[in-house]
Amino acid sequence: MFKSIKKDLPASIVVFFVALPLCLGIALASGAPLFSGLIAGIIGGIVVGALSGSKVGVSGPAAGLAAIVLTAIGTLGGYQNFLVAVVLGGVIQLLFGVLKAGVIGYYFPSSVIKGMLTGIGIIIILKQIPNFFGYDEESAWDLEFFEIDGGNTFSELFSMLSNIHPGAAIIGIISLAILVLWDRVLSKKGKIFKLIQGPLVAVVLGILFYNFTKGGPLSIAGKHLVSVPIPESASDFLNQFNFPNFMAITNVDVWVTAFTIALVASLETLLCVEASDKIDPDKNTTPTNRELLAQGTGNIISGLIGGLPITQVIVRSSANIQSGGKSKLSTIIHGFLLLISVILIPRLLNMIPLSVLAAILLVVGYKLAKPSLFKSMYKLGWKQWAPFIVTVVGIVFTDLLFGIGLGLLVGIVVILLKSYQNSHFLHIEDKSNGKHKIKMTLAEEVTFFNKGAILKELDSLPRDTYLELDLIKTRYLDNDIIEILEDFLYKAEERNIDIKLVSKRGIVENPASFIKFFNDRPKSNLSLS
Repeated sequence: MFKSIKKDLPASIVVFFVALPLCLGIALASGAPLFSGLIAGIIGGIVVGALSGSKVGVSGPAAGLAAIVLTAIGTLGGYQNFLVAVVLGGVIQLLFGVLKAGVIGYYFPSSVIKGMLTGIGIIIILKQIPNFFGYDEESAWDLEFFEIDGGNTFSELFSMLSNIHPGAAIIGIISLAILVLWDRVLSKKGKIFKLIQGPLVAVVLGILFYNFTKGGPLSIAGKHLVSVPIPESASDFLNQFNFPNFMAITNVDVWVTAFTIALVASLETLLCVEASDKIDPDKNTTPTNRELLAQGTGNIISGLIGGLPITQVIVRSSANIQSGGKSKLSTIIHGFLLLISVILIPRLLNMIPLSVLAAILLVVGYKLAKPSLFKSMYKLGWKQWAPFIVTVVGIVFTDLLFGIGLGLLVGIVVILLKSYQNSHFLHIEDKSNGKHKIKMTLAEEVTFFNKGAILKELDSLPRDTYLELDLIKTRYLDNDIIEILEDFLYKAEERNIDIKLVSKRGIVENPASFIKFFNDRPKSNLSLS
């Protein structure tokens, strides 16, 4: 884990600056104490990061649970009663992990996962634009279209036009320019620019701007700044922790809330695991059942000391990947950075303009929703484009889970239209002459429903294997399976696995790229007949 510390340390700093406003903002939007969001971020980084099998995933409080938390606190009669539901939700997640419910994560098509990433990227941009220009509202941390305060995503943009703060806007624009310059130019000029990340420079400039403009026409104060609770003594710090009232455990509503938290948090986590693995350049595969066990443990601990519910969060995970994070060390360090900063330097943190952190989130959002992705998905044909665009639109105009549900529904309809029949594949092993010769014959119809089984088979192949992949009888090969085979090339080279591809298009030994091989007919690249 420590072998990649030169990359993980700078990445952890970026994740810290992304996580800090999210932890505080989500707590604010949830109607919970601000410190509860920081607790969840710290536990998500240190505890879940250490227990998880994900190398790049980052956990913390999730905006998707904000509405559930806000409603539950009122329904259950207070925050301490709600904490009982968080603890019980963690226990239920442990049960999900023991029952191996993590396999559900493999049954979401690639087009829907990419749509989720893109939709979240767009919604982050739309929600952070007001913060960027100094119109700082609680709605910036509410990722649903219809917001808790009665407005919606676009009404906040119109309200922003008459509430622009010049100082916040100026330092926001300067910060964004620095981030773009660092990413596009300076990071390629020398190692020092990779070690010192652009977001750190932007934050330092933001603090200097705050101090130099204090009392002037561009002065930034109040709700335009980060607002970390400042304890005056050790006892004040300890008093920020809340503890569950287990007398409420007999309340039926507490159990209903616990199951809701466990179900929604587990589903969001599994979706984020699939998404982060998809954009991970090293193509690591996260063990989903272990992730549920890690998340359950994190939620139990978070609930016991007053924290919000925890899930793996794609915004933080993608920031980690984009910044070069290679191992779980970056996740753990970011958790310790949160812990140390709220204890030692809360006053310094409260000098950071929110518009600077909004600039960092805008860059993260853009990288999740690059225009080039829309073009590439469209070129794959309507079978990939339809679930993708429905998921994007659904997330932007409703919420995360509803949007994903719409995309999944469209994906299922697409599969049914293709007259989905036999989804099995045959695996034959021959150990003659002491050498591993494995023949894998794919069925006539192979779809994203087979992702889990195929991933398991490919991951279980021993070193020094000769794999014959027979596609002679395969008429329909889902784009998801092609991507799995493409990702496997990376692992095959590491494990000295030779591949012989046999199809109606010819026989290829150790193909350089499965995507290139099947891309001769872009509009129907999934049809092999």
